[in-house]
Amino acid sequence: MTLGLLETCLYAADLDAAERFYVRVLGLETALREEGRHVFLRAEGSMLLVFDPAGSETPPPEGAIPVPPHGARGPGHACFAAGAEGIEGWRRRLQAAGVGIEREVTWPHGPVSLYFRDPAGNSLEIAERALWGFDTP
Repeated sequence: MTLGLLETCLYAADLDAAERFYVRVLGLETALREEGRHVFLRAEGSMLLVFDPAGSETPPPEGAIPVPPHGARGPGHACFAAGAEGIEGWRRRLQAAGVGIEREVTWPHGPVSLYFRDPAGNSLEIAERALWGFDTP
């Protein structure tokens, strides 16, 4: 049996700001939105779920899909794999959007990561897939 990562989630109280950031800056596509609860975004073969922490801590209403309540407080972390545009392309795109790069790390085995924050303060990373040994010779 194999297992892959289908979705990951972050938390943001301001879903409008989160959606604008992920769509306009990172180019993700909104798949589903429920006001006061979540916005779900497509990210090339996987999903980024952004939940309002207050909305996701409460049980779903009667008749809704019975997903268990969950939630987190404080900044989370997600790492996106750099596509064909590479790290340099993402550096330029983030700078053009006015997004400050918090840190750039060149790992001992060569791959590069860019760290920055979303409007909710979540730590985001764009890294070369070789960081974890993917797409390497």
